[in-house]
This record gives sequence, C-alpha cells and structure tokens, in this order.
Amino acid sequence: MSVTRRSFLSNATLLCSSLFLGDQLLKPAKKPSFAIPANFSLKVMATNWGFAGSFDEFCAKAKATGYDGIEVWLPGNEADRDALFNAIDKHGLAFGFLAGSGESDFQKHYDQFQKAVETAASFKPLYVNCHSGRDYFTFDQAKSIINYTTRYSQSSGVKIYHETHRSRILFAAHVARTFIEALPDLRLTLDISHWCNVHESLLADQQETVALALSRTDHIHTRVGHAESPQITDPRAPEWKNAVDAHFAWWDQVVKNKIDRGEVLTMTAEFGPPDYMATVPFTHQPLVDLWDVNAYMLQTCKERYASG
Repeated sequence: MSVTRRSFLSNATLLCSSLFLGDQLLKPAKKPSFAIPANFSLKVMATNWGFAGSFDEFCAKAKATGYDGIEVWLPGNEADRDALFNAIDKHGLAFGFLAGSGESDFQKHYDQFQKAVETAASFKPLYVNCHSGRDYFTFDQAKSIINYTTRYSQSSGVKIYHETHRSRILFAAHVARTFIEALPDLRLTLDISHWCNVHESLLADQQETVALALSRTDHIHTRVGHAESPQITDPRAPEWKNAVDAHFAWWDQVVKNKIDRGEVLTMTAEFGPPDYMATVPFTHQPLVDLWDVNAYMLQTCKERYASG
C-alpha cells in the first residue's frame, strides 16, 4: 500500500468519524451524587506515553492543555533527567514517577525494583507509582516487595503506590484482595480497566472486593476498560456508556473517600497509543487522536470534581 493511500485512508476515517459523531458525543453527568467542598484538591497528571516530542514540548503542551503535572518514567541518564527537570521547572508542573522492573527472576527483579523506587523517590515527586513484581511471583515474594515499599515510604516521606496492572502483583481483583486484607499499609494506584479485562466483566460480581480496593486507593489512572480490553475505543462514544458510567462510579467513591479524609487526590489521564488503542486495519493508524482523548478525560474529571 502506498503512503498516499495509507494517509488517505487514515484521514478519511478520522474525518468520517468526526462528521458522524456530531452531537452524539457521550457526556457523563458532570457531578457525582455528593457535594464537592471548596477545599477538595484534585491534581490531574499528563502521561507522555505515546508522545513523540521532547520533554520540553511535552511539558509545554501539558501545561497549555490544563494539566497540573506529569507522570513519567524517570530517565535513565543524566542528560535526559536534566532535560526533564528543566522542562518541569520552566512550565511550572508537579510530577509523579513510575518505577518497576521487567526482570523475571525474583531476586534480580527485587534488586532492580528497589533501585528504581529509591532513585525515583530521591527527587521528591508527589508519588511513586509502582509496576510491582510479576503475576507469577509467590505470595511471599510479592509480599516482600510491598513490605519494602511500606518501609521505604515511611522512612523517606514519599508516597509509594502499587498499580492494579495486568502481569503485575495486583493483576486481578481476587488476588489483590489477599494482599489488601493481609497488608494494612498497602496503598493503590487504581487502574481498574485491567481488572475489567482480566475478569471479562464490569466486576458486578466482585463488588465487595472492589470496595476494598477503592478504600485503599490514593491515585487513579483514568482509562476506561471493558470485558474484552483494558481500553475502549473512545470514551466519548455512546456505545461505551455502561463502561464509562461504571468507571466514574468507582472514581466517585475514591473522591468521596479523599474528601472524608481531607486528602489531595491525583489522577493521570492515561488512555494509551496503539496497540492499546484500536487502529485501522492494514494501516495501523489510530482511530482517534490520543492527546484529544486524554484531554477529554482531564476536562471531564476537572468539571465533575470541581466544587459548587
């Protein structure tokens, strides 16, 4: 297929989608069922997942779009770290870091994970969000990772969360529950889209387990999943109303918990690029604009959880 034809198909698909949608764009209820007090603080973070530009370009666009901060993996070399922090300072953004390890051997994983967490925490981010362990680690191995982060969070003063992510320790709701019940200091980054995919449902049959997870959540990834994927095609599309409503109901409860405790809540608008995002067959062109979708999630959350 020629580049011209590929470009034509991609542009035609996006144009037709825009023309077709018109007034059909899904708009969730702007407010939850409870009042949002004036002193509630929400910070929404931008992800550079799928962003092709420099750190300065990313931070400039995040600031202009209305984000409060960014969530990124800490660069591994000094030059890139300097570029990142120069951009953060220049554009006046808060920041959180991701940390984890891809090692399959437990001891190698633990050592690499520990170094990643401590390096990230040394820069005093708002939080460190962990891709913790592997889904096949034993309970005791996984427990040792969580206990390490609890100790280090207490000694460093940096908040450390464990993400509910496929392939990691907390990959499934029922598995996460065993850790939640056993470890009272475990704090979560809720990316519940993964659990929808793992359990092939919107979790109606695990409401007690979900409620436990919501009670331990300090940070949210606002991606919407469904029974067959961790990411719907477009949160503005009316065919996804049930999935979008379910996720906002879960997020509402976390907001309520934070209001009751007088704590700040952070969220990351984290719809992802291909292959998380669906693409046009034969072209691998994304069906929607990634930045626009995450900006929609930013704006919707800001409106929904604003006081008044």
